[in-house]
Amino acid sequence: MKVLVIGGGGREHALAWALSRSDRVRRVFCAPGNAGIAAVAECVPVAAEDGAGLLRFAAGNGVDLTVVGPEAPLVAGMADRFAAAGLAVLGPCGAGAAIEGSKAFAKLFMQRHGIPTARAEVFDDFAAARSHVRAARGPLVVKADGLAAGKGVVVADDAVAALEALEGMMVRGAYGGAGARVVVEERLDGEEASVMALTDGVTVLPLPAAQDHKRVFDGDRGPNTGGMGAYTPVPAVDAALLDWVREHVLQRTVDGLREEGILYRGVLYAGLMIGRPAPGRHPPPVHVLEFNCRFGDPEAQAVVPLLGLDLVDIAEAVVTGTLSRLRDRPLARPGAACCVVVAAAGYPGPYRSGVPVELPEVPPDAPGSGDVCIFHAGTRLDGGRVVTAGGRVLGVTGIAADLAGAVRRAYEVIAGVRFNGMHYRRDIAARALQERPDGR
Repeated sequence: MKVLVIGGGGREHALAWALSRSDRVRRVFCAPGNAGIAAVAECVPVAAEDGAGLLRFAAGNGVDLTVVGPEAPLVAGMADRFAAAGLAVLGPCGAGAAIEGSKAFAKLFMQRHGIPTARAEVFDDFAAARSHVRAARGPLVVKADGLAAGKGVVVADDAVAALEALEGMMVRGAYGGAGARVVVEERLDGEEASVMALTDGVTVLPLPAAQDHKRVFDGDRGPNTGGMGAYTPVPAVDAALLDWVREHVLQRTVDGLREEGILYRGVLYAGLMIGRPAPGRHPPPVHVLEFNCRFGDPEAQAVVPLLGLDLVDIAEAVVTGTLSRLRDRPLARPGAACCVVVAAAGYPGPYRSGVPVELPEVPPDAPGSGDVCIFHAGTRLDGGRVVTAGGRVLGVTGIAADLAGAVRRAYEVIAGVRFNGMHYRRDIAARALQERPDGR
């Protein structure tokens, strides 16, 4: 069969790589792709947001399955467009993608369906939001309602910071129209984790939990980024807690959407805050911080290499509404993975593109062997040479039987990566290894 992956980042490289390894796949296309993706797929010069162009390409080239990587095309109705043309697509309809496209929609939905989340209010009037913040007690989180490239959330330590965030979003337009409406919610403490699941609108099958590292510098310092690394498994999410999340968060969400007339088929990502359990209590308190309508980035680069089933088989079961037939087969194999993002100088601020990248030699099973994958995120080819083309340039994923081994392998390979100004965190998964020295 022929498969099309939409997007051009590290997540899409991981997806294209996994699809290219399927015995069922004859040809993989990626639009627009990047320098690394070009090694496992045919890159197509069509933008990820060009719905009409992508539909023409898929129909004209006999594409049997399309996998949508980024959120923006899904929120804009990419899956609806493909489904209306009779083309199979892994990704929810636009109405379902609103679970990520509108934080206000997601918050009010969770309140309606009893899904655990922080207390919050939604505002589209600056004066009302300002009055609420001034009267609130305790630290707050201010969120732009719409898509803001992962940067529309401000964790405020006090009312002054929260008011500054409100003014930036609602008055100065820091995130354009995305910040015209805001969600103001209580700030929760605990351990963050992400659980991505596949669903056909009825059955929900979760993947192993992962943990992203948003701050740019070691020790969770500096500004937020799109993600500087991720690892799996997460010590705070054991099998019992993962099952609780499946039942009380993921399944409840899919069922609630269906009750409201939305058949959600694709990836459902729950960003969670896990609190400290009371003595003798299990599970610990869990609250949903956010939903995403697609694979996380860089979480996918850690989780996808551990898939134990053919990604084509999984996607086909989602699209055809037959995911229940995989219920007794684990989606992921045992093991651990650690993805470390290598970024360009200046990221997450302004950065320079076109910087030559030197990559280490890895075994020929591109982009990696059984224990390492080098996923390209922001690269392009310039005269046959790989150069930078984004803030997050590479994601180096180490794979091993335990987390300690996965972390060690990722950093061993990074030692062979070279380009001017490169920087990366040196403490991905460090806290997890302190909690579980055996790395399991």
